[in-house]
Amino acid sequence: MQRAHGDPEGAKMSPRKRKGRRLLAAQYVGSHSCSSLIQFKNSFSIIEDASSYCNDFAGLKSYPKTNSWKEGTDCCSWDGVTCDHLNAHVIALDLSCSWLYCTFPSNTTLFLLPHLQKLNLAFNDFNLSKIPSEFGRFTSLFYLNLSYTGFAGEVPSQVSRLSKLVSLDLSSWDDEQTIDKHALEGLVHNLTEVRHLFLDGMDMSSVNAHVFMNLSSSLRSLSLAYCDLQGKFPKNIFDLPNLNLLNLGGNQNLNLDPLKLNRSSNLEHLDLSFMSFSTEFIDSVDNLPALKYLDLSQNSFFQGLSVSITNLSSLEQLIISVANVFGGLPDSMGNLVSLKFLDLSNSNLSETVPRSLGNLLQLTHLDLSWNQLSGQILRSLGNLLQLTYLDLSGNKLSGQIPFSILNLTQLEYLGIYNNSLEGSIPDEVTAFPNLIYLYLFDNLLNGTLPSWLYTAPSLKTISLSQNQFSGHIKEFQSKSLEFIRLNDNKLQGPLPSSIFQLLNLTRLVLSSNNLSGVIEFRMFSNLPTLKLLDLSYNSLSLTSNTTSCVNHILPNLMDLRLSSCNLSEFPQFLEGLKSLKRLDLSCNKIEGKIPQWMQEVGKGSLAYLNVSHNSLTEVEHFPWKNIEVLDLSSNLIRGNLPIPASTINVFLISNNSFNGEVSSLICNVTSLLILDLSHNNLSGTIPQCFGNLSNSLEFLNLKKNKFYGTIPPTFAEGCQLSNFNLNGNLLEGPLTPSILNCRGLEVLDLGNNKINDTFPHWLGSLPYLQVLVLKSNHMHGSLRVNSPKSSPFFSKIQNFDLSSNYFSGPLPVRYINSFKAIINLKKKGSARPYMGVGDYTSGFYAYSIGIIMKGKYMELVKIFTMWMIIDLSNNQFEGEIPKVIGKLNLLKGLNLSHNNLNGGIPTSIGNLTNLEWLDLSSNRLSGTIPNRLADLPFLSSFNISENQLHGQIPQGKQFNTFGNESYEGNKGLCGFPVSKGCNIIEPAPLNVLEKDGSKSNIAFGWKVVLIGYGCGVVFGMFVGYVVFQTGKPKWLVNLVENQHEKRRRRKSKKGNRSSRRRRI
Repeated sequence: MQRAHGDPEGAKMSPRKRKGRRLLAAQYVGSHSCSSLIQFKNSFSIIEDASSYCNDFAGLKSYPKTNSWKEGTDCCSWDGVTCDHLNAHVIALDLSCSWLYCTFPSNTTLFLLPHLQKLNLAFNDFNLSKIPSEFGRFTSLFYLNLSYTGFAGEVPSQVSRLSKLVSLDLSSWDDEQTIDKHALEGLVHNLTEVRHLFLDGMDMSSVNAHVFMNLSSSLRSLSLAYCDLQGKFPKNIFDLPNLNLLNLGGNQNLNLDPLKLNRSSNLEHLDLSFMSFSTEFIDSVDNLPALKYLDLSQNSFFQGLSVSITNLSSLEQLIISVANVFGGLPDSMGNLVSLKFLDLSNSNLSETVPRSLGNLLQLTHLDLSWNQLSGQILRSLGNLLQLTYLDLSGNKLSGQIPFSILNLTQLEYLGIYNNSLEGSIPDEVTAFPNLIYLYLFDNLLNGTLPSWLYTAPSLKTISLSQNQFSGHIKEFQSKSLEFIRLNDNKLQGPLPSSIFQLLNLTRLVLSSNNLSGVIEFRMFSNLPTLKLLDLSYNSLSLTSNTTSCVNHILPNLMDLRLSSCNLSEFPQFLEGLKSLKRLDLSCNKIEGKIPQWMQEVGKGSLAYLNVSHNSLTEVEHFPWKNIEVLDLSSNLIRGNLPIPASTINVFLISNNSFNGEVSSLICNVTSLLILDLSHNNLSGTIPQCFGNLSNSLEFLNLKKNKFYGTIPPTFAEGCQLSNFNLNGNLLEGPLTPSILNCRGLEVLDLGNNKINDTFPHWLGSLPYLQVLVLKSNHMHGSLRVNSPKSSPFFSKIQNFDLSSNYFSGPLPVRYINSFKAIINLKKKGSARPYMGVGDYTSGFYAYSIGIIMKGKYMELVKIFTMWMIIDLSNNQFEGEIPKVIGKLNLLKGLNLSHNNLNGGIPTSIGNLTNLEWLDLSSNRLSGTIPNRLADLPFLSSFNISENQLHGQIPQGKQFNTFGNESYEGNKGLCGFPVSKGCNIIEPAPLNVLEKDGSKSNIAFGWKVVLIGYGCGVVFGMFVGYVVFQTGKPKWLVNLVENQHEKRRRRKSKKGNRSSRRRRI
């Protein structure tokens, strides 16, 4: 008899035997699957950084899941593995955020698991390998997530064969993956069951958006952000009956047609950030009645915020940050009564906040920061009782903080910093029971610190710096505090003892106050987590009776700032701080040399050391291997120039007594960005290798030394110099054209040398040159130029000083017409207020400026970017002053004195409405003084002495403040204030109050100053992760008297009326 197909004995098998046989089969299949998984695991390295995005941005927990996978154990119990226990098949694998790193093998044993239904490999790093086509084998898959895994290249067409897929996520970083038209058409056509499709970041630049017209009607989520989509997006997508989420953000070349009313639309989540849609489209958004989430960030709203948005009554989250709204908020914002989250930060909003905002009673998050909103904080914000987050920082808000803000008992974050708020902070002992973060710094707030500040039970961060708070710091009752920043106020008295009991404190910044008393360093022994301690600029006395166990006292201290703390020696307690990264002992009274034991302080970690403005006399060597910023400036150090460590970025040794030649070994320090050797006694020639070093160096200051010879002609292509200062040396010869390789040069100061050359007109082609100082050299010839008038020529120049040379010929009309930065009436303010190099995060180094005016040399530590000055004095220029000088409408100072100019004073100078000083003295000018000059509103210094002018001196306004010395040597002038009367009835001079113009008497003579390095004033520098505070805005003006003759005062002959003149 023929045997039946299959197992003839199976028909006769008992149920018990049948079950046992099934278990044996399952055991065999399970073992095979486990082995495949072990081999898959072994093909990868485990590196935490491979899943860093999970922790940092995605809010997911990352850990090495495969560490639990052990041979000989049941793989169905392994982390991330799910099995069908009936058949012992591995049906789901979740290895997202699992630290996997390696090139993904195309023959991986993962493909030996054909029963997989769910696979998640997201947030690992497969090192730009291609997605294997073998993924098409997983025909049972209904969930596939390969997002942000480092896959690159084209998506294989086999993925479109996974017809059972309900969810597919292939999102990637920065166009690492591409998908062509045919592969995408296959996805759209074959994935008929797909409900969630995420393809963010894939390069679809070759795909027309119309390919998405035929998407499945079951689709619920579609995300195509930053895909570089082109063309018109099909409007029928908005009509898909089940579509709930649509993300098209970042597709700047994608066009959207206006929407039609679709009351049946279920779309709740719409992200159109970083696009360029039309006004008509945004006006039609209210045709999506179910919308709950709308993100329109990084777009432009040229007619203000569309009212149609405020018709979305179901809207719960509205985000329009980093946008250009061009106007204020409409009153209809109050219609969004369902709104819970509103972010309009950094969107150029202006005007005042509409009162209707107080009607949004469901709001939990309100961010209007970094706009141009003005007026007072609305009292009605106190109605928003659900608020947990309120940020109004970076605006132009004024007035007082309303008392109604105390109603916000759910508030966890309050930020209103960087405004102009004044008055005291509203106070109520039980206020803000849930507040965690408080940021009110950089305002005009005053009074004592509120009582709730000491009792708020959840408070972790207090940042009230740069205000005018006074009184004592009281005892803190809350133990949750982690960060206290009260610097730059007027607080006084001793530190409260409770500060030394705040066990969670990581940063304590109390600098620039009037705090007093004695602090024993061991008092900080209860603060084991303290990382930053700043007690600078107070009247505190810091002592230590022990050096032992200091590292145990503050084992995590990384940043210690004791500037201006009356220290006379290096504190012994420093000896135990082995992990210090930043140390500031500047502006003290420390004498002698750096002690031997200091070489062990932060030996392997110290990156920043500032001992400037002391009385140090000797430096042996620098043992710190990782030092990046070293400031020894303004000491009494003698000897040869030391060579810093190879890691140094900023090396400042100005204002010392270093002598001898500069060794060429310094050019081996190729990491140097800023080098300041100014104000020493260094001599010899400038090392030729500085030209090569300029490929990294941004700032080089050799001012006020004794260097001789010529400027090295070795500046190579790629030169990075932005500031080059050789002022006050003994340099000779012509200028080197290799300077043109420094295309980013902003400041070139070669003044006070012996350079013998004609004017280097070729410097006019430097595209960013703002300051050119060639004064007090042996330069000669005319300023004519042969380059075409159409070519750029000194277009960015703002400060132009050729004084005290031998230039001749007429004044350079071509130059004046080319000074576009001074001519531009609509000049926009610079992103930074002062000229300098660097930035406010890694360190900003400002330039100073000064000019000889009225017998005085005035110098400022920093200069506004808007200062415009021309000084052509003490030359041999001849001819008339050109009328085009009146085009320089942003000019602050003009000095044409001590030349051979003739003709009249052009009336066009009356157009220079920003002019603050004008010196035309010691020429051969004739004619009368134009009456229009009397209308210059800011003119505070005026000198036309020693000319051939005649006629009546104009009267009124600023002219009533000028003394006789402004007009001496002009025999033909008459009227107040000179003694010679005119043959007409003079009007009495107005009794004008003296107007302070001290902020204006400024010009050339540049020196570098690191903000924060002048004693008596604290400015800011950010180092690493630590916020370095900006200080109180003081000018630091140094006056050097060059002329000691007394100025004569002449009294008017008119009764007892006397002229009021500026003090000089």
